[in-house]
Amino acid sequence: MQILNFAEEFSSKIPALTLLTTLGYEFIPPSQCNAMRSSKLLVDQANANKTTNQVVLLPIMRAFLAKQTFTFEGQAHHLSDSAIDKIMRELNPAMNLGLQAANEALYNAMLYGVTVTEFIDGKKTSQTIALIDWNNIGNNSFHVTEELVVLNSEGTSSRRPDIVCFVNGLPLAVIEAKRPDSSREWQSTNAQAVSQHIRNQKPKEIPHLFAYSQLLLAVNGNDGLYATCGTPEKFWAKWVEEEISEPEFHRLKNQVLNDEQLSLLFDHRPASITDEYKSLVDGGDLVVTDQDRLIISLLQPQRLLEMTRMFTLFDKKVGKIVARYQQVFGIKALIERISSFDGSDGKSGSRQGGVIWHTTGSGKSFTMVFFSKALIWLEELAKCRVIVVTDRVDLETQLSKTFASGGVLSDRDKSDAMATSGRRLAQQIGHGNERVIFSIINKFGSAVKYDECYNDSPNIIVMVDEGHRSQNGENNIRMAQALPNAAFIAFTGTPLLKDDKTENKFGSIIHSYTMQQAVKDKTVTPLLYEERIPELNTNDQAIDAWFDRITQKLTDDQKTDLKRKFSQKGQIYQVEGRIELIAHDISDHFQNFKQQHLKGQLACDSKASAIRYKMALDKIGKVTSVVAMSPPDTREGHDTVDGESKDIVQNWWQDNVANQYGGDEKAYTKAIIEAFSQDDGPDIMIVVDKLLTGFDEPKNTVLYIDKPLKQHNLIQAIARVNRLHEKKRFGYLIDYRGILKELDITIEKYQDLAERTQGGFDIEDLKGLYNAMDTEYKQLPRLHSDLWAIFSSVKNKQDGQALRQVLAPKMQEIEDRVVDTKLKERDDFYAALTTFSNAMKIALQSASFFEDKSFDSKRDCYKQDLKAFINLRKQVREDADETIDYDEYEADIRSLLDKHIAGLEVREAKGAYLVGNLGKDVKPEELSDDEARNQTDKITGRVTKMIEQDLADDPYAQEYFSKLLKQAIADAKAMFDAPVKQYMMFADFEQAVKDRDVADVPNEFIDDSGKLNKHAQAYFGLFKHLFDTDFLIDKELNNEKLVAYAFEIDNIVKTAVAEYSINPAEIENAISVKLLPMLFMDLGIDKAQLLIEEVLKITRLGLSRDK
Repeated sequence: MQILNFAEEFSSKIPALTLLTTLGYEFIPPSQCNAMRSSKLLVDQANANKTTNQVVLLPIMRAFLAKQTFTFEGQAHHLSDSAIDKIMRELNPAMNLGLQAANEALYNAMLYGVTVTEFIDGKKTSQTIALIDWNNIGNNSFHVTEELVVLNSEGTSSRRPDIVCFVNGLPLAVIEAKRPDSSREWQSTNAQAVSQHIRNQKPKEIPHLFAYSQLLLAVNGNDGLYATCGTPEKFWAKWVEEEISEPEFHRLKNQVLNDEQLSLLFDHRPASITDEYKSLVDGGDLVVTDQDRLIISLLQPQRLLEMTRMFTLFDKKVGKIVARYQQVFGIKALIERISSFDGSDGKSGSRQGGVIWHTTGSGKSFTMVFFSKALIWLEELAKCRVIVVTDRVDLETQLSKTFASGGVLSDRDKSDAMATSGRRLAQQIGHGNERVIFSIINKFGSAVKYDECYNDSPNIIVMVDEGHRSQNGENNIRMAQALPNAAFIAFTGTPLLKDDKTENKFGSIIHSYTMQQAVKDKTVTPLLYEERIPELNTNDQAIDAWFDRITQKLTDDQKTDLKRKFSQKGQIYQVEGRIELIAHDISDHFQNFKQQHLKGQLACDSKASAIRYKMALDKIGKVTSVVAMSPPDTREGHDTVDGESKDIVQNWWQDNVANQYGGDEKAYTKAIIEAFSQDDGPDIMIVVDKLLTGFDEPKNTVLYIDKPLKQHNLIQAIARVNRLHEKKRFGYLIDYRGILKELDITIEKYQDLAERTQGGFDIEDLKGLYNAMDTEYKQLPRLHSDLWAIFSSVKNKQDGQALRQVLAPKMQEIEDRVVDTKLKERDDFYAALTTFSNAMKIALQSASFFEDKSFDSKRDCYKQDLKAFINLRKQVREDADETIDYDEYEADIRSLLDKHIAGLEVREAKGAYLVGNLGKDVKPEELSDDEARNQTDKITGRVTKMIEQDLADDPYAQEYFSKLLKQAIADAKAMFDAPVKQYMMFADFEQAVKDRDVADVPNEFIDDSGKLNKHAQAYFGLFKHLFDTDFLIDKELNNEKLVAYAFEIDNIVKTAVAEYSINPAEIENAISVKLLPMLFMDLGIDKAQLLIEEVLKITRLGLSRDK
């Protein structure tokens, strides 16, 4: 009977190698591979097995180059030996520049070729020679090997990556294969494989192998992750295939290898492994695993070259990036769409456009850059020019920087690309040759005034960022008129929903990637929602009495009007008592996040509220904050022309922005964003609208919501806190406005849209909407005439005062009552103006309105008349005393509300909601009290076990967390009536234990990639655990010295373990011999021996766990 074998070799490595062989890779046994890496083709076995740091398969690369030809004076020539030698030298990585620079240099050589000088009949010629034939896959050779022994950069030891894939002898892909069952229950073996990859790229390890690598895979037989050179652990991703069918996966997995292939794979292995493999294959078809799907999807030759050439970027800020699956398939779908035309033959007319809907946080800006890069390499699209349109200056700047740092634009191209004015944009569209142009949508409004702002080429692709905001209004239509045959592509995280009654200008949804998919893929952080409603006590009687006193001179109608305005919820939301109450709640709630250097945002509904919050938070003093907002309207808030503004917003802006930044809003915003990104910068950014969307800061963890948010604005806002960060388990939405219902409905609508659009959005869904718009604008002539008919008695229609008098009140006594005889005319005017205004609003969003030639002479007239009639309505309402100037009452009413509405307490909701569970067919999964207690009990059990077992190798951390656990349990008893709070406290505590986040341990033990050196931290802790503070002070052993000691001890232990790995007694002896003389001077013999014994205990524990 055959037993299951979960060993690494059998469960993950052999399945990977057999699959790669099926995909077309030729397997090279390790000994033969070693010989091919030597500059001398060694034949004797002793030298063939000699370790080397050279990782290119030299004869294979040379053979490829020998086949290359270049044309000179009409004749094809092969490369000379000296030219081949020069190219081979160019392939040595420049490791002195660092891994990323070396990798980028080799990547560029692979992408663009290497230039060499040749002499033909005495004539000199420079030729660029390809290292990879990107267009003809069959002209390249694909090889794979295992256990590639690579000498480290110091020449002291070696590493053995499990599997390496070569293209023309260049090691383009590296795979670490692990067994599926982990000895560490909390950690997948894939995480261990990723860790190994990251370790091997470090300067003292084997970075010279990774200088060539384009794809890195971590697999464990069951599933797998992928990344590229330099990818941090948190960005290793899963792949979800959208092109290859499941039957094709099954066919490839179960394709039988021929005898020659089996011989290459198994001849160097023990016969028992060969027999075991044959027995497995003979037992019937094998099931397809996610490891198989990953390898087939990414390493089949065509896809490997495609990923390398089109879906890899070097970004100056984040380093090397390989595209996520949604970016790859989104771009492929997009290329297919823009390659089709709307002409009857499919080859003429306008290029087809559409919408890319990728949820906010999933790398939309980089998708745009990947797409632009793909256009360079696709012959049929290489002639296309790209116009990138945004609706905000800050987004325009952000995108142009992303394009430049992603390598699509040079610095010179970047300055040429910016449309600095409407005139400049018109020139670029009409006569320019820039490959990429950046503009904000508003510039099209002024650009179209110039005749040159027209280009009917179908080879223009307009990419509109955040299409949900930019797709409405006249500027968009002007853009479409200036570029009648261009393809318009909207990139959005939140498309407009059907019931927004807005015309879909871009066509169908080409590709979608929803928030639910992103959470599942772990490309964004899951969101946790909690409602906290401030309870207010309103003294109604005092307010009514005051109101009657202060408004004695107003008519009853005016009193009603004033009361209606100031009794709106918006006024209540701004009262000082409520704001102060919430500010206290935020200050206390944020403390745990503050300790971890995480950040928060507070979204308010007005600039005045934002400043009141800032003042309240500053007064409390527990958190620091900044306010992000646009300048106030300088025309408001003044009593006289020269009087100082009384308005709180004006004064704050004057004190904080005008004085410090000369009123430069851009400089101020840049400064606060920079400060906010720093660990020691402001804790909370208070926002109104600015920076609530399009602003990315991974440390941003909590969004405090005190403003009404709906649909795409709501989804955009909550996505501010869903970016990945190593210290975040959740993004938190803390709601003071009660928007849960809106959140649930919005997510349900987007899920509906996602389901409807998986196969592409059917534009017929909007057909009724189109018809309504088309017919609506055709009513304009009639509605315009109806409006003017009210003023038929006025001879000179340009005389505004005459129009005003038609509607001015005229009091007459009729049947003993004084009545206003013009009341009906005014009501008719208001109704006609409202109808005309609504029709104009729809017309200005309709392309048909602008394309209809019969309206060419009327459009401007309608717009001017609408503006004039709206002004007239204001004047008429003043004449009729239908409005009052509220400003004189505002300050008094504000003070009344502040005085008579007091904040009682912030009432917490009964539970927290996981946002991913909201929406269709899923009841909001409220965490009930019982569930919260149950979860808390589970966490307490887990944490107790972790402290006892996992922290056994760090006695100081164990002692520290044991005390904290006792304290937490005591605190929890005091919060018995708030089980959700208990749960959240213990969830954070569990994370702290996992991270070994001990309060008085310095940060030096966390490296640049965010990884903790737990052993060095443990050795540091031993000094604190074993010796009291007075002793350490007396011996002048400050933290700096202890950190140095900790790393020195760690190095000694590592060296001893590496040198005597099979003899524990020798390991301990080597450690003792090195440590005693080092520690003796500071600690004395007894204390030194005491510390050494603890170090040995940690070492023994580590050795037993690694077995």
